[in-house]
Amino acid sequence: MDRVLFDVSNLMNSECKTQVKNALDKVKGVQKVGVSLPQGTIAVEYNEPADKKQIKECIEHAGFTIT
Repeated sequence: MDRVLFDVSNLMNSECKTQVKNALDKVKGVQKVGVSLPQGTIAVEYNEPADKKQIKECIEHAGFTIT
């Protein structure tokens, strides 16, 4: 299993947390999503066929900015 950590600039509240988790749950291969509001990070554990690029694009498409 692979793991990736993204710094995200606009994680404001629990609604944002739910929104990004729901978006990533639709990516085939994503196993676990951890969102830290105080740190502004999203940690994702995944297997194939998911990859880092696909996960990054999903986060950005959900309306969040990766710094």
